[in-house]
Amino acid sequence: MLIPGKETEEKRRHSTAYIPYSYYDCRLPTYFASVPLHWHSEFELDYVVAGAGEFTCGGEKLLAGPGDLMLLPPSMLHAAYPRGEAGLNYYALVFSPAFLGAGLGDRCSVELLRPLAEGTRQLRCCTASGSTGYPALGQTAERIFACARGQLPLPELLLKSELLRLLWLLASDQESARPHTVREGGEAAVRAALEYMQRHYQEPVHIAQLAQTVHLSESYFMASFKRAAGVSAMEYLAQLRANAACEALTGTARPVAEIASAVGFGNLSNFNRQFKKIVGCTPMEYRRKVAWEKLEQEKDRN
Repeated sequence: MLIPGKETEEKRRHSTAYIPYSYYDCRLPTYFASVPLHWHSEFELDYVVAGAGEFTCGGEKLLAGPGDLMLLPPSMLHAAYPRGEAGLNYYALVFSPAFLGAGLGDRCSVELLRPLAEGTRQLRCCTASGSTGYPALGQTAERIFACARGQLPLPELLLKSELLRLLWLLASDQESARPHTVREGGEAAVRAALEYMQRHYQEPVHIAQLAQTVHLSESYFMASFKRAAGVSAMEYLAQLRANAACEALTGTARPVAEIASAVGFGNLSNFNRQFKKIVGCTPMEYRRKVAWEKLEQEKDRN
């Protein structure tokens, strides 16, 4: 696996020495339009709860539905996109290799945990809910996320043991233990292009400009990007802008036209068209929908 540079690492901090994991209830496109391509230094376990989605994992596209599991190693480029009117709801647990003892000197750490963390050993990324051996994996995943939601010291003992059990189940399965193929052609250039777009998505960005930035021909760059990201560079750019717009629509009272300009869309009609294509509704409908859902959640808590 190609180890990326720090400049393209996701900026959000998922773990600390004291609490070495983070739990997320991901609802697409309700909370955000998609999860654009990114990487981080932790493992990630995803469990689809409802709906359907397309996960890009190390250059592979994986269609996932309820019950499907994805285990992503550190440093792997990955993304998630909702598919269908029902959207995509999945739980994500992002945890540090240190949580499982990858830095220790015992045989388990040296021969399994550390190679998994460093990318020299790989397990199958996706386990479908109907596959052989899934019942045990599914039950383990249920216990993992039940513990993660509590974020209390005592459940963390069980969380750690269940994560180790999950790895044991996967490593014990010959089909799962077969390394998946990661297609890395042009990946270094793709990572550089991702970083460039993340910094400049508010500005006009063109294919010729991106290809020149990463020193590739336009055709080779476009093919490499689509292979690694699962979408074209322009589609990825639109997703970045749509996600930024979602955050502004729900976190501020700024007018839609002002938000469109701030996130890089040239005109309001194009913004409305692209936003509806990606999110499934207009910007104003999205703002009202999220406000209503937050109100309902507040009522449930009270």
